[in-house]
Amino acid sequence: MIATSLTRVAEIVGGTAYEADGVVVTGPATLDSRAVTTGGLFVAVQGEHVDGHAYASAALRAGAAAVLAERTVEGPCVVVDDVPRALGLLAADVRGRLDGCTVVGVTGSQGKTSVKDLLAQVLSRGAATVATAGNYNNELGVPLTVLRAEETTRFLVVEMGARALGNIAELCAIARPDFGAVLNVGSAHLGEFGSVETIARTKGELVEALPADGVAVLNADDPTVAAMRSRTAARVVTYGAAADADVAVHDLVVGADGEPRFRLVAGGEGVDVHVPLLGAHQASNAAAATAVALAVGLDLATVADALRSVVTRSSWRMERLVREDGLVLVNDAYNANPESTAAALRAVVAMRGEGRVVAVLGEMLELGGATHQAHLDVGTLAADLGVTHVVAVGPGARPVHEAALAAGGDSVAVDDVSDAVAWLRSYAGAGDVVLVKASRASGLERVAAALMSAPEDEGNDGR
Repeated sequence: MIATSLTRVAEIVGGTAYEADGVVVTGPATLDSRAVTTGGLFVAVQGEHVDGHAYASAALRAGAAAVLAERTVEGPCVVVDDVPRALGLLAADVRGRLDGCTVVGVTGSQGKTSVKDLLAQVLSRGAATVATAGNYNNELGVPLTVLRAEETTRFLVVEMGARALGNIAELCAIARPDFGAVLNVGSAHLGEFGSVETIARTKGELVEALPADGVAVLNADDPTVAAMRSRTAARVVTYGAAADADVAVHDLVVGADGEPRFRLVAGGEGVDVHVPLLGAHQASNAAAATAVALAVGLDLATVADALRSVVTRSSWRMERLVREDGLVLVNDAYNANPESTAAALRAVVAMRGEGRVVAVLGEMLELGGATHQAHLDVGTLAADLGVTHVVAVGPGARPVHEAALAAGGDSVAVDDVSDAVAWLRSYAGAGDVVLVKASRASGLERVAAALMSAPEDEGNDGR
């Protein structure tokens, strides 16, 4: 964070400062007292289950310069009526002091975190880059990301999520992006938005917020996204497999390792790229990151070289783990929607060797009236793709099991994580590929953890 006196913080957010004499905030803001950086700002949020004020003293002992709170605490603090609102005001002020920094907003129904991580690794080849940690993409996460920027930051990559119309516009008012990338419009959070049309209106708020001298990066393969060019005054750059895309993906193949290899073409120049991440969809993600990087001034050769060495930065997102006996686990348990689940299924099927492909699937949440059909479609797709066995975990995933069986596939329905682990330990073994995929609330990361730590003598190849 750009150094700011606590007295000035109070002025910016309209709060009251206590014990502020000589106190200067020099480090980033955090909600977690265990993650405090010396000189940082601890943000005491009153949550449904946890009250951050209870950890203020611990944060100050750990090195926080001060606390942003809704009631006084022992030590330097600024007290406000509404901490989230104050956090946004502080971030907006810091954003205004980021001279020479290009801010890039990234949104879409799926792939935001992957593209953000790719873009951060590519842009860091050019200059000092700060990007959203994990998927901190809401009204708290976006300000926290902005507040990590310093005077030396040249690129700030901000992931932007939404659950209602107007959310993206609110985040843009804080981060004020110069460039914006809209990846896709799908069914994630359909239950909250009510319709795909509302999702599209919300995602498009990003390009509407861009300045006339900015750049809007749009997915040419998604007609709803491509149509957003009419909603922005910024210059439009497109990407995708479409023949007329400004940054185009050609000759895409996915190897036995599950990783995409393709040719990127932009401005009459082409370069061969191998992205060491799982799934054909990573080619589109890489093209999105490339479009942004070229627009900010990097050359295609530098971008391609960076893409060849990227790593997975965010946990439980298509993480490939290999057990000692050779079983390959793909842990994609952080979140799920119909589109991301389909992409994950295609990725693991492409990795099939001589062993079997097992898809451990939990419920996909927040799909509203489309919930039942979406789960049926996933089960049908798993069978059609040739997944050897589906393991549907929990009552919400039962339609996946039913549809897989109806489509001629093999499937088992289990009640919970423990049952899934027991089944896998009796079935999956050396040479098999196991996908674990569900919405976060399903907790299927526990299946992945148990499978990787399973004693060797519990395994049984089941053949």
